[in-house]
Amino acid sequence: PDFRHEDVLPTFTQKALDLIDSFGQEPFFLYFPLSAPHTPILPSARFQGASGTNAYGDFVLMCDDVVGQIRAKLADNGLLDNTIVIFTSDNGCSPMADFAELMAAGYNPNYIFRGHKADIYEGGHRIPLLISWPHMIPPRTVCHKLVSLTDLYATLADILGAPVPMNAAEDSVSNLPLWLCPDADAVRSSAIQESINGSLTIRQGQWKLAMCPGSGGWSYPCPGVDNTEGLPSFQLFNMEKDIGERTNMIQAEPDIAAALRAELTQQILRGRSTPGRDQPNNGAPVWEAVKWLEDADSVSW
Repeated sequence: PDFRHEDVLPTFTQKALDLIDSFGQEPFFLYFPLSAPHTPILPSARFQGASGTNAYGDFVLMCDDVVGQIRAKLADNGLLDNTIVIFTSDNGCSPMADFAELMAAGYNPNYIFRGHKADIYEGGHRIPLLISWPHMIPPRTVCHKLVSLTDLYATLADILGAPVPMNAAEDSVSNLPLWLCPDADAVRSSAIQESINGSLTIRQGQWKLAMCPGSGGWSYPCPGVDNTEGLPSFQLFNMEKDIGERTNMIQAEPDIAAALRAELTQQILRGRSTPGRDQPNNGAPVWEAVKWLEDADSVSW
């Protein structure tokens, strides 16, 4: 009866701060998934109106403050110089943030990217990945190589010198070389993402192939809501020239689309995207969004 949504983030934050104190000088791993800026959007009183945008913007500022509190606690306890801090997200901004209101205030939470949370487009899954590792990662450096959050498993295992079992983290690649030198050679050749309806996309080099005619999520063209008849079944984008994913190149570049489709097919059937023993992937026969696998010999678009 005393539960209040407004208290969730402050309570979680205090619990995290208390845990850091409890660890003392012992090594620890803290996974702290913030409840914000997820709905319900309820910034505390001192953040209300602070962003000059709307309640979502205020909530984002509150998240920034939480991260500041965690870093300050590490510093106060003499741990900041010997702690890896990773800040990231699980998806792009949700339309619940009220994009129209935010953009009227001069702020686009998904920047130049098409779509939003749930979508196959970049606005659905391209997210911040900020890492602090004093004396190891050069400060204020930027890495432009292709990586995935699935890589965190293999990266941390690499740092710890821990072996990764053959049947675990099948899509994880160590990013440690890039952490230490952002200009190092790429560590992965491709990456797969999924929209909320199970549609897949594969990115390789400058090209991205989406195995659906629309967003696969909540934005236009929305599956099951908007009319996608007449649209190509799949979408191919040149991400170097068209980061906003406005021009479908599927008919202009059929060979590139076929090669990406073949690579995606192989990774699905192998149950992994990394070297190693094939792993079972039993979802395909009932996975509506990969029915295209049944027509593996066809490359018509």
